[in-house]
Amino acid sequence: MKRNIPSETRTRLEGLKKSLKYHAHLYHTLDKPKISDEAYDSLLLELQSLEEKYPELKSPNSPSERVGGEPLKEFVKVSHAVRQWSYDDVFDFNGLKKWDEKVKNFIKKAGLEKEKIEYCCELKIDGLKLVLTYENGELVRGATRGDGEVGEDVTHNVRTIGSIPLVLKDKVNIVVVGEAWIGKKDLDAINKTRTVQGETLYANTRNLAAGAMRQLDPKIAAERRLDSFIYDIDEIKFPISNFQFPKNQSDELLLLKKFGFKINQNFSVFDNLEGVEKFYQNWAKKKDSLDYGLDGVVIKVNSNKIQKALGYTGKSPRWGVAYKFPAEQVTTVVEDIVLQIGRTGVLTPVAHLRPVLVAGSNVSRATLHNEDEIRRLDVRIGDTVILQKAGDVIPDIVSVVKELRTGKEKIFLWPTHVSQCGGDGKIERIAGQAAWRCVDKNSFDQQKRKFYHFVSKKSFDIVDCGPKVVDVLLEQNLISEYADIFSLKKGDLLSLPRFAEKSVDNLLSSIEKARNVTLPRFIIGLSIPQVGEETAYLLTENFQFTVNNLQKATKEDLEKINGVGPIVADSIVFFFKSKENQKIIKNLLREVEIKIESQKSKVKSKLQGKIFVFTGTLTKLSRDEAKGKIRLLGGTASESVSKETDYVVAGENAGSKLQRARELGIPVLDEAQFQQLLQD
Repeated sequence: MKRNIPSETRTRLEGLKKSLKYHAHLYHTLDKPKISDEAYDSLLLELQSLEEKYPELKSPNSPSERVGGEPLKEFVKVSHAVRQWSYDDVFDFNGLKKWDEKVKNFIKKAGLEKEKIEYCCELKIDGLKLVLTYENGELVRGATRGDGEVGEDVTHNVRTIGSIPLVLKDKVNIVVVGEAWIGKKDLDAINKTRTVQGETLYANTRNLAAGAMRQLDPKIAAERRLDSFIYDIDEIKFPISNFQFPKNQSDELLLLKKFGFKINQNFSVFDNLEGVEKFYQNWAKKKDSLDYGLDGVVIKVNSNKIQKALGYTGKSPRWGVAYKFPAEQVTTVVEDIVLQIGRTGVLTPVAHLRPVLVAGSNVSRATLHNEDEIRRLDVRIGDTVILQKAGDVIPDIVSVVKELRTGKEKIFLWPTHVSQCGGDGKIERIAGQAAWRCVDKNSFDQQKRKFYHFVSKKSFDIVDCGPKVVDVLLEQNLISEYADIFSLKKGDLLSLPRFAEKSVDNLLSSIEKARNVTLPRFIIGLSIPQVGEETAYLLTENFQFTVNNLQKATKEDLEKINGVGPIVADSIVFFFKSKENQKIIKNLLREVEIKIESQKSKVKSKLQGKIFVFTGTLTKLSRDEAKGKIRLLGGTASESVSKETDYVVAGENAGSKLQRARELGIPVLDEAQFQQLLQD
């Protein structure tokens, strides 16, 4: 039975295939990539996940099945004696464990459970793959990987690499595989020269190595000072009859060294995944200290016997996997663009993103800086973008993957008025700058106070989100409306000043708990003018516990409630008519769940309908607890003393409310009398 696959999914998948083929051709064949390896990997990962979910959409010529690129026409084509493969990728420890489970299942099927399982971990060099062929110990050919079956003959350039022996120490017929690379210092020196000459700069050492290897003139390749690491033997024929091929990968590396090849000495063998993970984490921290580029760790089953039994898939060895370092560039989708008000009233556009893992952290926000930056990038809502995060810096959008546009993307129109600016919402362009700001200079302070109130104990009670935390979130453009608090990711927060892992975990835990909120607290959190705590409870009881009913209420409906006058009613109606407020409420309701609780007792009580006012400090109950008990018995608590007040409860250090009660002849209770009244 055919599945009903959404048209958006089909469009996205075809767009990804087209984009990947385009960038693969630029990268592998022309050596002129427009996006980073990490951004390419991110697009490929999305394609693979869609093909896994909808296998009927996968075609034999999908980019997920490709190994390399087409050979260049300028070079002689070389058919490889042994097909060249590329490793599947994993990006975290869970991915590594899944790969390991598959390996062990295959080992079991092959009847090799008793074989010792070890893992040889090698650094994954970010260079250009080479296949070297020696006959009788002498180099006869050097070739690129190409499409895996046919590569390019680059022997003339391979001979310029000092670390590749032209003659081996033994007269052996052998095909070996390795990586050609160029050091970071050499890249810097070459780019300085190209800057002076007005030439295009090389983006990274891999691009430079690939460009050098594909020079028709070997003198240019020699000037680039290429280096190499050799790591695999594809084929070997030794003239002596008693030669035995190494039993494992680690010994294979040592044999290569013995022949005279340069190997990377930073390899280790482990008998468990925990050791592999420590090796990986150690090099993830140290990778930038090396002169050559690394983009991960290659993990191979050490036993060649097991490797042979496991074999290959259509494009990858089952016995090995590339454990990639956290990408500093990934692709994701812009779901919205919102304006955030800074402390000086400056408006900063912030992209709300489909959450994505970048540099080891999940993030959902990226700054777009200003109006001019949005125009320069031509970024639109719905665009697929390349996101970059380096170290502890808040992520930036680097560019848009425009070939993935479907025509449904929305251009962000810079507004003329912004409601969060207060007053009439007017904004103005700062003279000589790309920035806009609120005309009302108090807008940031107003916004801060609203958020302080929203997270407070009487409202959503987000314990670990005090004023200082709110200030940082606002200043770093991470929140602009209440719902943003609930969509924060760990990666959004870890890069902020004074935010350690534990404090971030505590904050996210508090936010998660606050997702379940009563309707009165929800209403209190909205900061509706004229609506305090008691009015929120009155509204809850009179509109059947739904926000929708309250939003539809007319002024006449509201004035029927005892305790709600015309000024309060006008304010509530005006608030809910605002389209901006409607959007804020709609977005917030996507993130939180309202608990339906009636605050009135179903049992008749002598406090039913009675109005209480508190003044001073209670010693055995907090004021909130006291008010809660009154509500449960059908009474209400008010903030001001009037003729309608039934009781004033006076604690220690009572204020002017006590004097007002005496003037109006309203009964005054001390704390003990109040407690007794609750129990009667």
